[in-house]
Amino acid sequence: QVQLVESGGGLVQAGDSLRLSCEVSGRTFSRYAMGWFRQAPGKEREFVAAIIWSGRNAYYGDSVRGRFTISRDNAKNTVYLQMNSLKVEDTAVYYCASHGRPWLIPSGKSAEYDSWGQGTQVTVSS
Repeated sequence: QVQLVESGGGLVQAGDSLRLSCEVSGRTFSRYAMGWFRQAPGKEREFVAAIIWSGRNAYYGDSVRGRFTISRDNAKNTVYLQMNSLKVEDTAVYYCASHGRPWLIPSGKSAEYDSWGQGTQVTVSS
């Protein structure tokens, strides 16, 4: 059984930085792309970032590109999301997700991911 556990959320002010972590167990982590998504109240789930199995390539949603950085440590089975220059509109529950098939290039489509964490709240105040 694949398990994903996020941590690092919290309450920050606009302009601050925050780093989220997601530890994965129950799967050969280094074979799978990983993604981060977020969902704000009353809105649909939004793609934030994804990274391929090796960490060599990353992809970002338009609203976070240039401010957020996704990375991974395959030795620790952990994926990270470094969030800089946070804005009030970044407030959401953030979810990490594991791609459903090994060795595939990830996209922003949530249907491609078969395992999800419980989510961590990020609140950015003005």
